[in-house]
Amino acid sequence: MKKTIIICLFLLSLTYKHTYGTTVNNPSVHPISFEPELPSWEEVQNVIPRKSNFTVIDVETGKKFDVQRRAGSGHADVQPLTKKDTLMMKAIYNGDWSWRRRAVLIQVKDRLIPASMHGMPHGAGAIQNGFPGHFCIHFSESRTHRSGKKDLSHHIMILKAAGKFDEYVSTLSAKQSLEVFLLTVKNSDKYLSKKVIVSSNNNLNRSFSFFDQIEGMQWSIKEPIQDDSIILTKKIPVETKLYLKTIGPVKVKHTFTLVRTSPFSSWKVMVDPFLKKLPNP
Repeated sequence: MKKTIIICLFLLSLTYKHTYGTTVNNPSVHPISFEPELPSWEEVQNVIPRKSNFTVIDVETGKKFDVQRRAGSGHADVQPLTKKDTLMMKAIYNGDWSWRRRAVLIQVKDRLIPASMHGMPHGAGAIQNGFPGHFCIHFSESRTHRSGKKDLSHHIMILKAAGKFDEYVSTLSAKQSLEVFLLTVKNSDKYLSKKVIVSSNNNLNRSFSFFDQIEGMQWSIKEPIQDDSIILTKKIPVETKLYLKTIGPVKVKHTFTLVRTSPFSSWKVMVDPFLKKLPNP
Protein backbone atom coordinates (compact mmCIF):
# COMPACT_ATOMS: atom_id res chain seq x y z
CA MET A 1 0.00 0.00 0.00
CA LYS A 2 2.79 2.41 0.96
CA LYS A 3 4.64 1.65 -2.26
CA THR A 4 1.48 2.40 -4.29
CA ILE A 5 1.03 5.79 -2.60
CA ILE A 6 4.66 6.77 -3.32
CA ILE A 7 4.28 5.84 -7.00
CA CYS A 8 1.02 7.83 -7.27
CA LEU A 9 2.62 10.93 -5.74
CA PHE A 10 5.57 10.63 -8.14
CA LEU A 11 3.25 10.40 -11.15
CA LEU A 12 1.22 13.33 -9.83
CA SER A 13 4.34 15.48 -9.63
CA LEU A 14 5.30 14.63 -13.21
CA THR A 15 1.77 15.40 -14.44
CA TYR A 16 1.71 18.72 -12.60
CA LYS A 17 5.01 19.83 -14.11
CA HIS A 18 3.99 18.69 -17.59
CA THR A 19 0.64 20.47 -17.39
CA TYR A 20 1.89 23.83 -16.22
CA GLY A 21 5.43 23.82 -17.60
CA THR A 22 6.87 25.02 -14.29
CA THR A 23 10.20 24.33 -12.75
CA VAL A 24 11.50 25.21 -9.33
CA ASN A 25 14.72 27.03 -8.54
CA ASN A 26 17.20 24.96 -6.54
CA PRO A 27 15.00 21.85 -6.28
CA SER A 28 17.60 20.21 -4.07
CA VAL A 29 17.11 22.99 -1.54
CA HIS A 30 13.34 23.31 -1.72
CA PRO A 31 11.78 20.15 -3.20
CA ILE A 32 8.12 20.67 -4.13
CA SER A 33 5.55 18.84 -2.02
CA PHE A 34 2.18 18.40 -3.73
CA GLU A 35 -0.81 18.62 -1.42
CA PRO A 36 -4.17 17.18 -2.54
CA GLU A 37 -6.23 19.88 -0.81
CA LEU A 38 -6.58 23.59 -1.48
CA PRO A 39 -5.31 25.61 1.49
CA SER A 40 -7.73 28.35 2.53
CA TRP A 41 -6.80 32.01 2.78
CA GLU A 42 -6.85 31.66 6.57
CA GLU A 43 -3.90 29.26 6.27
CA VAL A 44 -2.17 30.96 3.35
CA GLN A 45 -1.95 34.37 5.02
CA ASN A 46 0.28 32.76 7.65
CA VAL A 47 2.42 31.13 4.95
CA ILE A 48 2.97 34.53 3.27
CA PRO A 49 2.96 37.09 6.11
CA ARG A 50 3.27 40.78 5.31
CA LYS A 51 6.66 41.84 3.90
CA SER A 52 7.37 38.24 2.80
CA ASN A 53 8.60 37.50 -0.74
CA PHE A 54 7.36 34.70 -2.96
CA THR A 55 7.16 33.68 -6.64
CA VAL A 56 4.09 33.92 -8.87
CA ILE A 57 3.91 31.40 -11.74
CA ASP A 58 1.40 32.03 -14.52
CA VAL A 59 -0.34 28.73 -15.31
CA GLU A 60 -1.04 29.46 -18.97
CA THR A 61 2.43 30.67 -20.02
CA GLY A 62 4.72 29.23 -17.33
CA LYS A 63 6.28 32.69 -16.89
CA LYS A 64 7.12 33.71 -13.34
CA PHE A 65 8.08 36.75 -11.31
CA ASP A 66 8.78 37.63 -7.69
CA VAL A 67 6.53 39.74 -5.47
CA GLN A 68 6.22 40.97 -1.91
CA ARG A 69 3.02 40.93 0.08
CA ARG A 70 2.47 44.42 1.47
CA ALA A 71 -1.05 44.32 2.93
CA GLY A 72 -4.50 42.83 2.55
CA SER A 73 -6.88 41.17 5.01
CA GLY A 74 -9.35 39.28 2.79
CA HIS A 75 -6.70 38.54 0.16
CA ALA A 76 -3.08 39.47 -0.54
CA ASP A 77 -2.16 42.96 -1.76
CA VAL A 78 1.23 42.53 -3.41
CA GLN A 79 3.82 44.36 -5.50
CA PRO A 80 6.41 43.09 -7.98
CA LEU A 81 9.78 42.97 -6.24
CA THR A 82 11.89 44.69 -8.93
CA LYS A 83 11.51 46.53 -12.25
CA LYS A 84 12.43 43.28 -13.98
CA ASP A 85 9.55 41.53 -12.20
CA THR A 86 7.19 44.33 -13.26
CA LEU A 87 8.22 43.88 -16.90
CA MET A 88 7.64 40.13 -16.67
CA MET A 89 4.19 40.61 -15.14
CA LYS A 90 3.26 43.08 -17.89
CA ALA A 91 4.51 40.63 -20.54
CA ILE A 92 2.13 38.00 -19.11
CA TYR A 93 -0.69 40.47 -19.85
CA ASN A 94 0.61 41.04 -23.40
CA GLY A 95 1.94 44.49 -22.57
CA ASP A 96 -1.32 45.95 -21.19
CA TRP A 97 -2.41 46.25 -17.57
CA SER A 98 -5.77 44.58 -17.13
CA TRP A 99 -8.38 43.55 -14.55
CA ARG A 100 -8.55 40.11 -16.18
CA ARG A 101 -8.13 37.25 -13.73
CA ARG A 102 -5.41 34.72 -14.44
CA ALA A 103 -4.75 31.32 -12.86
CA VAL A 104 -1.42 31.28 -11.04
CA LEU A 105 0.61 29.10 -8.69
CA ILE A 106 2.34 30.62 -5.69
CA GLN A 107 5.73 29.11 -4.96
CA VAL A 108 6.72 29.45 -1.31
CA LYS A 109 9.75 27.34 -0.42
CA ASP A 110 8.57 23.74 -0.88
CA ARG A 111 4.91 24.51 -1.68
CA LEU A 112 2.87 25.38 -4.75
CA ILE A 113 -0.44 27.04 -3.86
CA PRO A 114 -3.24 27.61 -6.45
CA ALA A 115 -4.35 31.23 -6.69
CA SER A 116 -5.73 33.92 -9.00
CA MET A 117 -4.37 37.37 -9.81
CA HIS A 118 -5.51 40.38 -11.78
CA GLY A 119 -3.12 42.66 -13.63
CA MET A 120 -4.15 46.23 -12.81
CA PRO A 121 -2.01 48.55 -10.67
CA HIS A 122 -4.13 50.45 -8.18
CA GLY A 123 -3.85 52.11 -4.78
CA ALA A 124 -0.54 52.77 -3.09
CA GLY A 125 2.85 51.18 -3.64
CA ALA A 126 6.05 51.40 -1.58
CA ILE A 127 8.65 49.52 -3.66
CA GLN A 128 10.78 51.21 -6.33
CA ASN A 129 9.83 48.77 -9.06
CA GLY A 130 8.19 50.81 -11.83
CA PHE A 131 4.77 49.49 -10.79
CA PRO A 132 2.32 52.30 -9.94
CA GLY A 133 0.57 50.76 -6.93
CA HIS A 134 -0.21 47.18 -5.99
CA PHE A 135 -2.31 44.31 -7.36
CA CYS A 136 -4.37 41.56 -5.75
CA ILE A 137 -3.91 37.81 -5.44
CA HIS A 138 -6.87 35.71 -4.25
CA PHE A 139 -6.75 32.24 -2.72
CA SER A 140 -9.42 29.72 -1.78
CA GLU A 141 -11.98 31.43 0.52
CA SER A 142 -10.52 34.90 -0.18
CA ARG A 143 -12.85 37.88 -0.19
CA THR A 144 -12.80 41.35 -1.70
CA HIS A 145 -12.02 44.23 0.62
CA ARG A 146 -14.92 46.40 -0.50
CA SER A 147 -17.83 43.91 -0.48
CA GLY A 148 -16.43 41.28 1.88
CA LYS A 149 -17.69 38.63 -0.57
CA LYS A 150 -15.98 35.98 -2.65
CA ASP A 151 -15.16 36.95 -6.22
CA LEU A 152 -16.51 34.24 -8.53
CA SER A 153 -14.16 35.23 -11.34
CA HIS A 154 -11.14 34.73 -9.07
CA HIS A 155 -12.67 31.50 -7.73
CA ILE A 156 -12.87 30.01 -11.22
CA MET A 157 -9.20 30.79 -11.88
CA ILE A 158 -8.16 29.30 -8.54
CA LEU A 159 -9.95 26.09 -9.54
CA LYS A 160 -8.18 26.15 -12.91
CA ALA A 161 -4.81 26.45 -11.16
CA ALA A 162 -5.76 23.58 -8.84
CA GLY A 163 -7.00 21.32 -11.65
CA LYS A 164 -10.51 21.29 -10.16
CA PHE A 165 -12.48 23.29 -12.74
CA ASP A 166 -14.11 20.27 -14.41
CA GLU A 167 -15.23 18.90 -11.06
CA TYR A 168 -16.72 22.28 -10.13
CA VAL A 169 -18.78 22.85 -13.30
CA SER A 170 -20.23 19.33 -13.10
CA THR A 171 -22.23 20.45 -10.05
CA LEU A 172 -23.69 23.69 -11.45
CA SER A 173 -27.22 24.59 -12.53
CA ALA A 174 -27.90 25.84 -16.06
CA LYS A 175 -27.83 29.48 -14.96
CA GLN A 176 -24.61 29.00 -12.99
CA SER A 177 -22.99 27.26 -15.97
CA LEU A 178 -23.94 30.19 -18.20
CA GLU A 179 -22.49 32.61 -15.64
CA VAL A 180 -19.22 30.68 -15.67
CA PHE A 181 -19.12 30.78 -19.48
CA LEU A 182 -19.60 34.56 -19.50
CA LEU A 183 -16.84 34.96 -16.91
CA THR A 184 -14.45 32.90 -19.03
CA VAL A 185 -15.24 35.21 -21.95
CA LYS A 186 -14.66 38.30 -19.80
CA ASN A 187 -11.29 36.89 -18.70
CA SER A 188 -10.42 35.98 -22.31
CA ASP A 189 -9.79 32.39 -21.27
CA LYS A 190 -10.40 30.34 -24.41
CA TYR A 191 -9.24 27.15 -22.71
CA LEU A 192 -11.93 27.28 -20.02
CA SER A 193 -14.61 28.54 -22.40
CA LYS A 194 -14.20 25.48 -24.59
CA LYS A 195 -14.85 23.27 -21.57
CA VAL A 196 -18.37 24.64 -21.02
CA ILE A 197 -19.70 24.92 -24.58
CA VAL A 198 -20.87 22.82 -27.50
CA SER A 199 -20.14 23.97 -31.04
CA SER A 200 -20.22 22.68 -34.61
CA ASN A 201 -17.74 25.37 -35.68
CA ASN A 202 -14.65 23.83 -37.30
CA ASN A 203 -12.64 27.01 -36.72
CA LEU A 204 -13.58 27.93 -33.19
CA ASN A 205 -10.22 29.59 -32.47
CA ARG A 206 -10.89 32.11 -35.22
CA SER A 207 -14.41 32.73 -33.93
CA PHE A 208 -12.94 33.32 -30.49
CA SER A 209 -10.56 35.97 -31.82
CA PHE A 210 -12.75 38.66 -30.26
CA PHE A 211 -11.52 37.48 -26.84
CA ASP A 212 -8.27 39.35 -27.43
CA GLN A 213 -10.22 42.56 -28.01
CA ILE A 214 -12.21 42.49 -24.77
CA GLU A 215 -11.43 45.28 -22.31
CA GLY A 216 -14.53 44.77 -20.18
CA MET A 217 -17.87 43.01 -20.13
CA GLN A 218 -21.18 43.31 -18.29
CA TRP A 219 -24.33 41.22 -18.46
CA SER A 220 -27.77 40.70 -17.02
CA ILE A 221 -29.23 37.19 -16.87
CA LYS A 222 -33.01 36.79 -16.83
CA GLU A 223 -33.60 33.17 -15.96
CA PRO A 224 -37.11 31.79 -16.55
CA ILE A 225 -38.72 30.04 -13.59
CA GLN A 226 -38.19 26.40 -14.52
CA ASP A 227 -37.03 23.39 -12.54
CA ASP A 228 -33.60 22.14 -13.69
CA SER A 229 -33.80 18.74 -12.02
CA ILE A 230 -35.13 16.68 -14.96
CA ILE A 231 -35.01 18.78 -18.15
CA LEU A 232 -32.14 18.39 -20.65
CA THR A 233 -32.55 21.73 -22.46
CA LYS A 234 -33.00 25.23 -21.08
CA LYS A 235 -33.22 28.68 -22.68
CA ILE A 236 -31.96 31.72 -20.77
CA PRO A 237 -32.17 35.33 -22.08
CA VAL A 238 -29.11 37.53 -21.46
CA GLU A 239 -28.29 41.15 -22.19
CA THR A 240 -24.53 41.65 -22.63
CA LYS A 241 -22.35 44.69 -23.14
CA LEU A 242 -18.82 44.10 -24.37
CA TYR A 243 -16.12 46.76 -24.52
CA LEU A 244 -13.86 45.96 -27.48
CA LYS A 245 -10.55 47.74 -28.11
CA THR A 246 -11.07 48.44 -31.80
CA ILE A 247 -14.83 48.99 -31.81
CA GLY A 248 -15.90 50.24 -28.39
CA PRO A 249 -19.04 49.15 -26.52
CA VAL A 250 -21.19 46.52 -28.22
CA LYS A 251 -24.61 45.49 -26.88
CA VAL A 252 -25.92 42.02 -27.65
CA LYS A 253 -29.27 40.56 -26.62
CA HIS A 254 -29.34 36.81 -26.92
CA THR A 255 -31.26 33.84 -25.61
CA PHE A 256 -28.73 31.14 -24.79
CA THR A 257 -29.65 27.49 -25.13
CA LEU A 258 -28.02 25.15 -22.60
CA VAL A 259 -28.06 21.39 -23.04
CA ARG A 260 -26.93 18.25 -21.26
CA THR A 261 -27.03 14.56 -22.11
CA SER A 262 -28.65 13.39 -18.84
CA PRO A 263 -29.93 14.83 -15.54
CA PHE A 264 -26.55 13.89 -14.03
CA SER A 265 -24.25 15.42 -16.66
CA SER A 266 -22.86 18.96 -16.93
CA TRP A 267 -24.73 21.77 -18.65
CA LYS A 268 -23.13 23.07 -21.85
CA VAL A 269 -23.71 26.39 -23.63
CA MET A 270 -24.63 26.24 -27.32
CA VAL A 271 -22.29 29.01 -28.39
CA ASP A 272 -22.56 29.24 -32.20
CA PRO A 273 -25.70 31.46 -32.39
CA PHE A 274 -24.11 33.90 -29.89
CA LEU A 275 -20.85 34.10 -31.86
CA LYS A 276 -22.74 34.91 -35.06
CA LYS A 277 -24.20 38.02 -33.41
CA LEU A 278 -20.80 39.43 -32.48
CA PRO A 279 -18.98 41.90 -34.76
CA ASN A 280 -15.77 40.83 -36.44
CA PRO A 281 -13.04 42.96 -34.75
